[in-house]
Formats: sequence, structure tokens, C-alpha cells
Amino acid sequence: MSIRVLLVDDERPARRKMRRFLGSAPDFEVIGEAGDGAEAIEAITRTQPDVVFLDVQMPKLDGLQVAAALSPPLPEIIFVTAHDRFALKAFEVHALDYLLKPYDEERFRKVLDRVRKRRREAAGDRELVERIQRLIADLQPGTRHADRVLVNGNGRAYFVSMSAVDWIEGARNYAVLHAGGKAHTIRGTLDGLVKRLDPAQFIRVNRSAIVRLDSIGELQPWFHGEYRIVMKDGATINWSRRYITAGFPERILR
Repeated sequence: MSIRVLLVDDERPARRKMRRFLGSAPDFEVIGEAGDGAEAIEAITRTQPDVVFLDVQMPKLDGLQVAAALSPPLPEIIFVTAHDRFALKAFEVHALDYLLKPYDEERFRKVLDRVRKRRREAAGDRELVERIQRLIADLQPGTRHADRVLVNGNGRAYFVSMSAVDWIEGARNYAVLHAGGKAHTIRGTLDGLVKRLDPAQFIRVNRSAIVRLDSIGELQPWFHGEYRIVMKDGATINWSRRYITAGFPERILR
């Protein structure tokens, strides 16, 4: 059975080059191409390829954001990158395969050999998204607070502005963004998400909820030093004593 491949690069000559090199590997079958990140997510979701050659440097939505937005079952991802030596070390530390630009056919064949070897060993990877998120953190130390979040659903990808999010609900390995009466589900934990949010705007109030301070409609004293939050959208959320920190909730009650 052939290994089904999707090629993702915003430059057509780069995709032609990969397709040409794959032409000498009869056990690989190119099933499609994508020229940008949103198109890549749609194509991966629709075609379910075995392997994706994914360009890292793409405008608007780069390869790392594409990979982090994918939901299981995940394809094997080969990152195609022109990153510097530090970034390449980060790929190696997180055990993510990459193809360094510019590359020749011999180097490309070595990548294909590694793909074949992993498939023979049935080396599954259920932690791919988490490792990609750690890679992003390494490559972008000190990144400013997120002002939008990528949502992948129903075969399409779109951004939700954090300024529109009222509160966030944790659901195992997923988070549900409640924004203007609509719910958007993303992959990730509240522990990871809260680190990307501006603490002047968002606060964790219990094990499974983060709220936007400006979206709080009412704060009611509750039992044992806890509070009951009534959001402007009508949702009620418990603010557990464990998550009450210095300056809160006095800051809201003023």
C-alpha cells in the first residue's frame, strides 16, 4: 500500500520540487497540495494523508500554527524550514522531523527513508500537538499575550479574537471559548492557555474555567470564602477559594 502524501508550501516551485523528488519513490503517492495554512488544515482534515510536508514560513498562518490546530488522527509531519541553527536544535530536542532548505534530492531521500523506518516500526505519536506547542514556546520566548486563537472545525480554520471571549471552559484536553453567545472548541488545556492570556484581562477562577474580567456581570459572596460569578451572558461560575489571589476579588468589587 502506498504512503499518501500532502505537500504544503506557499511557493509553487517548492511544491513542484518536492513532487519531482517523490516521483522517484514509487511507494509514495502525492494526493494533493496546499498553498497556505487554512487550505492545509482543510486538505488534511478532508484527505487524511499519511505524511504531510509542511512549510514553516508561510504568511498569515504558518506551519507550526497549522500543526498545532490539527485534531487526531494526526498525519506524520515533516517540517520544511529555513530556520537558523538554534531553531533546528529545538526541532531535534522535541523529536520533530524536518527538512532544511535549501535541500537536494539526496537529503530528501534520507527523509523518506526515515518515514519508511518509522512506519515499519509503527511508531505512533499521540503527543504530537503537545510537542509542537512546546516547540513554539521554545522558538518564540517572551511571546506577547495572545490576541486571537485559531479554531479548527467543520473542515475549516478561523480566528476568534480574545477581545470577544467572555469565558473559557475546560473539557479534558480541549477548551471551549464562549464568545458572544457562541461556543468554539480548541485543542489544549487551561493550564497551557492561561499562560498565553493577558492577566490584566483574564483570570483563572476554578479548575475548569477562565473568565474575562470585563465580562463579569455580578459577583456574589458564597460559602466558605468563595464567590459565585454571574457573567454578562448569564452563565454562573464558581470562584473557588484555591484560585483567589491577592487583589482579587476586591478589584472587581470596587
